[in-house]
Amino acid sequence: MKLLNIVKTEPSDSTEFLIKALSEGKKATRWNLYENTDYDKLVAEVFAHDEVVSWW
Repeated sequence: MKLLNIVKTEPSDSTEFLIKALSEGKKATRWNLYENTDYDKLVAEVFAHDEVVSWW
């Protein structure tokens, strides 16, 4: 199972904990929107993963 975590802003400690807990046992990728704005690549990543979670 491939999981894509899209993170909009710098995450708090509790958000980091939740991201790690949710990603456990899965092939997880993290996309930091606050650092990377290559939206064409982001769209490709969305379709390449089974699950996508967006974090504020």
